[in-house]
Amino acid sequence: MKTYSAIRCKKGICRNYAHALIQEEPLLIRVDGKPYSVVMRTPGDEIPHAAGFCLGEGLVDKRNDFAALGFCEDRDPNVVDVRLKKERREKIPEILDRRGFISQTSCGICGKELVADLVSQIAPVDKDVRLPAKLCYDHLEQIEAYQPLHRKTTSAHAAVIYDANFQTLAVAEDVGRHIALDKAVGQLVWQHRLDKATTAALSSRVSYEMVQKTARAKIPVILAVSRPTQMALALAGPLGITIACFDRRDGLFVFTHPQRLV
Repeated sequence: MKTYSAIRCKKGICRNYAHALIQEEPLLIRVDGKPYSVVMRTPGDEIPHAAGFCLGEGLVDKRNDFAALGFCEDRDPNVVDVRLKKERREKIPEILDRRGFISQTSCGICGKELVADLVSQIAPVDKDVRLPAKLCYDHLEQIEAYQPLHRKTTSAHAAVIYDANFQTLAVAEDVGRHIALDKAVGQLVWQHRLDKATTAALSSRVSYEMVQKTARAKIPVILAVSRPTQMALALAGPLGITIACFDRRDGLFVFTHPQRLV
């Protein structure tokens, strides 16, 4: 994070102002020695980021699917090497060939085709949980407490993952909302604690990619500060994901699978 000089004008008065700006740098994720994806992200948490990314894309189902995960040989923090176990590679040849790389193939594909493709690849989340709606609202209202980077730059998103008792399991911030979620999920993948995750609270809107990643992580509830997209709801329904969004004036909007909120 760097500080840049700007001019701040307020109520007709303009003054010099030092403003902190969030960093954004490319991260190359290599799988078994070959480039797989380049993503723009806020530097930090590269290993959990890669772990969460691999889970979201279907490259792995659990930590034990990794043979190794770390930086490249010259310790470049912008390059992560993923090595998969042989038995895992044999299960996912199409994904390794990028034919199944859903998150970057939306161009030229209609919404219905994309949703149908994702639904066919991801098992529905059937976790039977019951969460008090008031606690869901309260935790969304307090999500800024988990956003120190956002308070300094006003340009970072956060993902907070809770267990069934709303105990915090993982927190991450990033310039990209989906990358913040990857980083938080990846922490739990690496710690063998993903099975405890019940709720993902997001400081952003809910896109279909967020639903895809949450469903792959078997997290049944998404709480978000902003509204979902139409495609996100089309995907959340068949995948068994509850989506509820925060509104300071009107309370909590529950869009899908409301039975989990009481």
